[in-house]
Amino acid sequence: MLIPRSLKTEYAAQPLGVDVPRPRFSWVAVAPGYGATQTAYQILVASAPELLTPERADVWDSGKVETARTFGIEYDGPTAPRTRYHWTVRLWDDVPGEWAAPEWFETGLLDEGFGAAQWIGGVTDSAPLLRRAFAVDGTVRRARLYASGLGYADLRLNGQAVSDAVLDPGFTAYDHTVLYVTHDVTELLQAGDNVVGTELGRGFFGLTSVNVWRWHDTPWTADPRLIARLVVEYDDGRVDEVVTDETWRITGGPTLSDSLYAGETYDARRALPGWDTAGFDDSAWSAASVVEAPKGKLTAQAHEPIRVVETVDPVEVTEVRPGVWIVDFGRTVAGWTRLSTTAPAGTTISLTHGETVADGNVAAWNVHVDGDRIQRDEYIAAGTGVETWEPRFSYKGFRYVQLEGAAADLQLRVVNSDVPSVTRFASTQAPYEQFEQAMRRTILSNLHGIPTDTPYFEKNGWTGDAQVGAPTMLATLDLARFFTKWLGDIRDSQADSGQLPVIVPTSGWGFTDLSPATEWPTVYPFLLREMYRWYGDERLLREHWDSLTRYLAWELDRVEDGLSVSVLGDWLPPGFGSGPAPEDRRLTGTAYLYRALVVAAEIGELIGQSNEYRKAADELADGLNRTFLDRAEGRYRSADDPDYRQTSNAVPLAFGIVPDEHVEQVAAGLAADVEARGFHLNTGCLGVGVLLPVLTAHGYGDVATKVALQRSYPSWGYWFDLGADTMWEKWEDDSRSRNHYFQGTVVQWIFENVAGLRVVDAGSERIVVRPDARDEVDSASIRTETIRGRVAVSWKKKGRVLSLDVLVPVGTTAEVHVPSARAADVDAVPQAFAGSATYDECYTVYTVGAGQWAFTSRSA
Repeated sequence: MLIPRSLKTEYAAQPLGVDVPRPRFSWVAVAPGYGATQTAYQILVASAPELLTPERADVWDSGKVETARTFGIEYDGPTAPRTRYHWTVRLWDDVPGEWAAPEWFETGLLDEGFGAAQWIGGVTDSAPLLRRAFAVDGTVRRARLYASGLGYADLRLNGQAVSDAVLDPGFTAYDHTVLYVTHDVTELLQAGDNVVGTELGRGFFGLTSVNVWRWHDTPWTADPRLIARLVVEYDDGRVDEVVTDETWRITGGPTLSDSLYAGETYDARRALPGWDTAGFDDSAWSAASVVEAPKGKLTAQAHEPIRVVETVDPVEVTEVRPGVWIVDFGRTVAGWTRLSTTAPAGTTISLTHGETVADGNVAAWNVHVDGDRIQRDEYIAAGTGVETWEPRFSYKGFRYVQLEGAAADLQLRVVNSDVPSVTRFASTQAPYEQFEQAMRRTILSNLHGIPTDTPYFEKNGWTGDAQVGAPTMLATLDLARFFTKWLGDIRDSQADSGQLPVIVPTSGWGFTDLSPATEWPTVYPFLLREMYRWYGDERLLREHWDSLTRYLAWELDRVEDGLSVSVLGDWLPPGFGSGPAPEDRRLTGTAYLYRALVVAAEIGELIGQSNEYRKAADELADGLNRTFLDRAEGRYRSADDPDYRQTSNAVPLAFGIVPDEHVEQVAAGLAADVEARGFHLNTGCLGVGVLLPVLTAHGYGDVATKVALQRSYPSWGYWFDLGADTMWEKWEDDSRSRNHYFQGTVVQWIFENVAGLRVVDAGSERIVVRPDARDEVDSASIRTETIRGRVAVSWKKKGRVLSLDVLVPVGTTAEVHVPSARAADVDAVPQAFAGSATYDECYTVYTVGAGQWAFTSRSA
């Protein structure tokens, strides 16, 4: 009997503020035994959980729907604004199962909008405080606060934060989309007098720090502002609302300045205790002004909020000279520090954050922002005893903090988008575990509503970084909601011509500087296709098709002589620490456009949109091979670069561009070059992610392993021998950024080739298990929570005997490759369900369905 578990609506459990009229349901089908298959489902939706029976469901009954689909099921009942709907589901595997425990979703404002609420703000000399007093005169049944404060809003009700979200709402292209957040504030209200308030930060909406990316001069740049609608529903049926208008009061608060780059200055002497509670005298405050609304459409925030996810004490505090301390937190992360001090009134305490220490100072390099201040918070003490403070409107990338001005206790507050981890990996080869943990930390450090390139210098959404990192990122974390949001940012950032920028969102800079760079914005079709591979999300493909075709038309229109022109190329390979590699950048530009066209063709086929992208891709492959393939030597080369470039050869192999008759020779040449370099790579960010998989796929797994486990420069081991705990931007030891995931994609190879798990397509409908990089490893395991349920692979070897265990969820088919000298050397348990085995390339291949499978090879 199938049991539905992990019920979600729009990828979330119990979401507030769902803003789509036909939200999608999903569940995980669980069954004991082997070979279970969902044959049908029935969903009930009701206004109360006790009504969730076929006889009483008062909102929607799907009836019995015969399908194996467990996700992307569109609700087809009525939706009213601000309404909670309860739902359940039962499943059939020929026979009906039990109803699942009820779940719910709650709609947002939908087309109702913010009603009479207006955007408000005003001129203040510091971060504005806004407040509004109101009364509650009955028993409250439910209360919701819908609000958007730009750039960030620290929302308060009766002296308490309305949620644990920080840096909220999420960053967008504000002239297209503005996010609002829904908060359940029922328990925060009290009988009688109440106060709702907020402090507003600048974020990227009102950034004033002059910077090279021109965030201080965007189409939307303006002073902070707020729109809010508080809806209070009473037990007797009455509904009261408090909305933002000119009745709100405003003043400048103690946050004198806030900048995502420079940091914050807070003067505790200006603090106003109780300002966000009833009874506070705000007569000296001014009336708030109605201000111009941003151009973007107000839309409910659907991705995970940014949160403080961990608090960490220092591992070492050193006084490097009188009155100056360096605090080492022992890890490189993104976030901020919380300060506690008893300093005299007027004392300024400075906190400079950085990833390294040089000459007795925390290194705070600043080459992109005007002025001498970067990642520095300042706290001016009130002298009132023990004072505790932490910033609210900026985050930093750092390991070390330089404390000056007075003694203080510091704690690290780790801050990132609170996305769930879905994968656990283990191995007897310690560096593999070290790399995986470092990559996970690096990815999380770069998730703050958008995927950034570094939490230290830029905080920009570089599209090329996400392009090379997406497979590893999706294999590590549940990014269904996060990447859905960022794909919307990509669409919002598109120019009328169809062009996409190299950073998303963009101030406009991303269209001109370092552009065109084909390898970067071609993330658009690739990420859409990856979202289908991991989550089977067809709606996402349909929603973006028109924008995608406009972008590809722009790219194809600028092809010259069968090649795509690019200005970036393979970024930061060894020895080229200041930029691109020396080879002709048209090679990688054309290769990435080729792959973009192939995946766009697949997207079109999936959603029934005819296209000629495969023909265009073939023409690009012909142009690339005609220009760069030396058929006599079987290698790709640039006319103006005599050196052998691994990226130039690995990328065409990985993307399927190499003519069949030259594949073996090109792969052999690639392996030979790696060996000639002492088993070192010479790839930048574009080549790193494909080098080891390509070597392994063509029979050079031993070569790939030696590269992965290399300890001398350039290698991952070289970084970690220097003390790294995250992935770096450059291979050199002077890497300016030490929290940069685009060179850390070795982890994808570890997951897919060492552990041996590869998700093939359609939301894990098919997976391949093939541990084909077993050199120097005695065991490895991986466990991943997919949209269909848990997948697990675990193997260990002793001598020539290898034991392989595979867990396959309902709805997934696994192709399991068991290493063996011959098929007869493999035992499969349970044999009755293992099916017939085939034999291919030293592997016995089984195709199995749901269940726990055990294989033993006596000749691995």
